[in-house]
Amino acid sequence: MPPAVPDAAKEQPLRHDIRLLGRILGDTVREQEGEAVFDVVERVRQTAVRFARDGDPAARAELAALLDPLPGDTTQAVVRAFSYFLQLTNIAEDEHHIRRRRAYDLAGSPPREGSLVFALDALSTAAVSPEAVADFFAHAVVAPVLTAHPTEVQRQSLIRNHRDLARLLDQRERLQMTPEELAENDLALANAILTLWQSRMLRPVRLKVLDEVKNGITYFKETFFTELPRLYIQATQQLQQRYPDKTWALPPFFRVGSWIGGDRDGNPFVTADILREALRLQSAAALNHYLEEVHELGGELPLSDLLVKVTPELISLAEHSTDHSPQRADEPYRRALSGIYARLAATARALDHFEPVRHEIGSAAPYDTPDALRTDLKVLSTSLKQNGSAALANGRLRRLLRAVEVFGYHLAPIDLRQNSEVHARSVAELLAGAGRCPDYEALSEVDRIRLLIEEISTPRPLYSPYLTYSDETQGELAIFFAARELRGRYGAAALPNCIISKTDGVSDLLELALLLKEAGLLRPGATPRLDVNIIPLFETIEDLQKSAATMDGVFRLPAYRELIAGRGDEHEVMLGYSDSNKDGGFLTSGWELYKAEIELARVFAEHKVRLRLFHGRGGSVGRGGGPTYHAILAQPAGAVAGQIRLTEQGEVISTKYGNPDTGRRNLEVLLAATLEASLTDHENKVEPAGQFHAVMDDLSARAFTAYRGLVYETPGFTTYFRQSTVVSEIASLNIGSRPASRKASDRIEDLRAIPWVFSWAQCRLMLPGWYGFGSAVDGWLAANPDGLATLRRMLKSWPFFQSLLSNMDMVLAKTDLAIASRYAELVADGELRESIFGRIRGEWALTRQHLLAILEQDDFLADNPMLKRSLQLRSPYMDPLNHLQVELLKRHRAGDTDERLARGIHLSINGVASGLRNSG
Repeated sequence: MPPAVPDAAKEQPLRHDIRLLGRILGDTVREQEGEAVFDVVERVRQTAVRFARDGDPAARAELAALLDPLPGDTTQAVVRAFSYFLQLTNIAEDEHHIRRRRAYDLAGSPPREGSLVFALDALSTAAVSPEAVADFFAHAVVAPVLTAHPTEVQRQSLIRNHRDLARLLDQRERLQMTPEELAENDLALANAILTLWQSRMLRPVRLKVLDEVKNGITYFKETFFTELPRLYIQATQQLQQRYPDKTWALPPFFRVGSWIGGDRDGNPFVTADILREALRLQSAAALNHYLEEVHELGGELPLSDLLVKVTPELISLAEHSTDHSPQRADEPYRRALSGIYARLAATARALDHFEPVRHEIGSAAPYDTPDALRTDLKVLSTSLKQNGSAALANGRLRRLLRAVEVFGYHLAPIDLRQNSEVHARSVAELLAGAGRCPDYEALSEVDRIRLLIEEISTPRPLYSPYLTYSDETQGELAIFFAARELRGRYGAAALPNCIISKTDGVSDLLELALLLKEAGLLRPGATPRLDVNIIPLFETIEDLQKSAATMDGVFRLPAYRELIAGRGDEHEVMLGYSDSNKDGGFLTSGWELYKAEIELARVFAEHKVRLRLFHGRGGSVGRGGGPTYHAILAQPAGAVAGQIRLTEQGEVISTKYGNPDTGRRNLEVLLAATLEASLTDHENKVEPAGQFHAVMDDLSARAFTAYRGLVYETPGFTTYFRQSTVVSEIASLNIGSRPASRKASDRIEDLRAIPWVFSWAQCRLMLPGWYGFGSAVDGWLAANPDGLATLRRMLKSWPFFQSLLSNMDMVLAKTDLAIASRYAELVADGELRESIFGRIRGEWALTRQHLLAILEQDDFLADNPMLKRSLQLRSPYMDPLNHLQVELLKRHRAGDTDERLARGIHLSINGVASGLRNSG
């Protein structure tokens, strides 16, 4: 093995790239804005670096003196310059991570944590049998689900520009360039950064749902179309090498899902027509990919039957092709592919009214199903394999076959989601209109359940086209009617799931079942049939605590249990990280989620139902974020069991999947972690984790009291929050189709978790990611003076506690009380400001003290020097943005109506989000 490379040497290429991009950006600012603006930017940069590096108070005062009197246009130029530098730094860091992974692989280093080889090695160490591995893949479900939650502040045009810059940096890394080629690359980089500077950073109008759908589709084009088939092939090859006595033909267990176009919870703009168009756009993207790949295959397979043998099936496919050119008379593969292309083109027109860019030769009938397309492609593959051309079958054709199996005609399964309260109102209206129950919402839970079971069990519908219903109920029914229609058009995999937000009882599941029955998606009878998964989403602390009892209650209903039996005795449950955090704080949310998983696994085992957990994680730690690999391994034993879905939200989507190399790595991490968590007892490897549960119960109770005491029980806290953060300004930023609150209310209870977390990130407090931990540990140690040793044992042996503290370590490293104090100055009531910020500052100090003591560290991120250096590099570029944001907020809230102020605030929000990366 080659000698280890010192960390400083490893980081040198990154520093070189950042300096290169920063120099080009500086040259662009000088050229476009003039020497005076460039000088201001440079003086601000140098002063901010001095302050961040040395903590020089004079530098802080000098920074304020530079920034406060800036005129509007210069302010915007400064904000844009620092925002773009942070974006360029992100690109350089992402490319550096790819560079380091390649260097690691080229050096023949041991398998990395999170790789599939590492996971398979772990299974071997744990003596997991090949049969157990085969059973895992036979039942596995691994599904990241893209959502349109509005913390992705970058426009798609800028993300595309970022991809161009990444590609140019990648060329410099991988290619040995001549001086002329290097000069061309330099020019291309300069042009890309000039384009960036001359492009609008902000959207002029709010995104529409279909804009979000199109944004989501770009990640399939950039990453998933190529990388998902490659992941399947990689997994198959590694399993075959490791277990050669078995034949490994993996089912399509790994899929990428979507909420975009189907998530109606709090979003009035998602309608039945939007759902139809979302699926049409998705389908057109899938079919366009297949058309492109079939066209490329035609160029790759000009094989002549004068030189190679072919199967009779291929000859038949070629003879029935629309291509009768004498130039290709001896090229059966190309003629067969021409026929496949013609049928695909007809399918695109019939299904999606989509006209292919390249016209087909002749006309042909469309394919009825994706399976029919795969059948024809398999004819080519079989002929190649049987006649000495197996290598040609294992390239593009193999990937295309897998892509058709995974993406079908629908591209990504769309989940439908709605709030339980909306379902209840719709059911009440249907029951009243049919004369069945005049006031359903006045019924007790027991009476609701009895009535709903009766209605679900009878084929008689409640809905009548001759009655008048409210707009809300008509909209809900229209969605379900459309879902039935679209499943017939695109296949059952297009719309497999219905999610109930804010589930708090058995009747919530039965209300959705009744609505599905009205749309023909649930059919009563001797053998009742349910066509979609009913998925409760437990979000608040109380609902998490009741989740197992709720599922036990619904499984004890014979009519419902029969429906689940018809779906293979599998049931999915979704857990809400964001709202449980907003409700109970970071520590309590994490612990109640953990305990809910244990209890749900127990209840499901009792009823002999396979549990699939759907984790509603956000990008930030305050919304369940953090490294995916460790998050999955931190689940309680038995909670993963081969099946997992999790949301990918906000800026995390572009960070993880905007680059094919990074995307492939993240997909592999998901699979590897699910494999390890399912087949090894990771939780109890060092010592039994159950012995620590009582400690966590105590800590959680104390943290809950501290958190609720501040957020929900302190008079004036809502005022403090709204005045000391940019939550109001975020609501007017055009970064998503969804309103910031579920209801027209200023209450924190009604605020969505996303702007809640995003706002605390902008002012650099990150409160949802740590508040309450310090008080909890302080109180527990007072009652248990020797308890520090126990907490350190928990850290060393319990993955859940490791993950919890590791995420908190990262969040606290990103906090900055000095910056946060500037935002506190925005609170008009001085007494309120001092009281609340003083409590936050005191809790931060306690949290820092106890966290570092448990970690046995002197400072944050002691075991993550790369992230620490990254934050140190970013800090002097974020600080001026925060400073300017505060000044602009003061002027704006004082009544200054200059539109440049609002634009400057929004630009600064964008810049700070870029610097923090996982802020939403």
